[in-house]
Amino acid sequence: MSNKTIAKFFRFVILIAVASATGCSFLASQGSTQPEFDRDGSPYEAPVIRGRIESRAIKESSGLAASKCQPGVLWTHNDSGDKAIIFAVDPAGKDLGSWAVTNAENRDWEDIAAFKTENGECFIYIGDIGNNDNKRDRTTVYRVKEPTAGAAVGEGREASRTEAAEIINVEYPGPRPDAETLMVHPRTGDIYIVTKRVDGPATVYKIAPEFGKSVTAAKVAEIRVPSVPNGLLSGGDISPDGLRVALCDNVAGYELVLPSGSANFDDIWLQKPSKFDAGDRKNGESIAYSHSGDSIFAGSEGKNSPIFELKRRK
Repeated sequence: MSNKTIAKFFRFVILIAVASATGCSFLASQGSTQPEFDRDGSPYEAPVIRGRIESRAIKESSGLAASKCQPGVLWTHNDSGDKAIIFAVDPAGKDLGSWAVTNAENRDWEDIAAFKTENGECFIYIGDIGNNDNKRDRTTVYRVKEPTAGAAVGEGREASRTEAAEIINVEYPGPRPDAETLMVHPRTGDIYIVTKRVDGPATVYKIAPEFGKSVTAAKVAEIRVPSVPNGLLSGGDISPDGLRVALCDNVAGYELVLPSGSANFDDIWLQKPSKFDAGDRKNGESIAYSHSGDSIFAGSEGKNSPIFELKRRK
């Protein structure tokens, strides 16, 4: 989200909430809004900066996805106000190229996801799902065949073009919410959108992958993360094995795990989220499982922003 006022408000609320619980000495001693984490109890090691995004064209990285066909390739995009362009980088932030997405526009791109079909084709999904001012007449999910990443060619923003994107126009059973989280289930291809709320829990919606149509999202669940506010979510991803979900806000990461033996993925939304350190991000809006699922990458808006990696404990 490019509206920094909400991000600042979010941090202010967290400071006030923590100060109320622990006393004002917390504010004096910390000097930042990073909370303390129980790293001994976390399934992930402490976050490490793998690198920083090199491309000067990436100013507001608002989503992150690990390619399912090209290990070591991460996909990202800018927030609203940019052209319809996707960027490839490696985990160290090296520029691997940019592509203008044919048959798409960037009204308020908020998240990105990767998907591999049973026959081995790989696609990139882009969520044009932001609605900061609650004035949008429609929201859209794009799907485009994944380009082959390689060495960047100069600073040309539109040196390459994708194949034509397929489109789903997303309708909701009520008012169109603001949302910044787009996920695709690795087995079923079902698309999940999680809303972003300041005043309550986030809502999880599910839509069928019926491109070329207008699809009404079905409400699946409400989710509260252990934070204040508890529904101000800004990114998410489903693990390659379909057993875990990672979510993030500006302060932390959260993970839900599907119960053992459950045959219904949507049971995952009934589980209690565990909280983990996703790195000291100025405006953290992106999180993604690695190609193998053995680690998590987390990013932030801003020029030359860091890419954090959290390795899963063995």
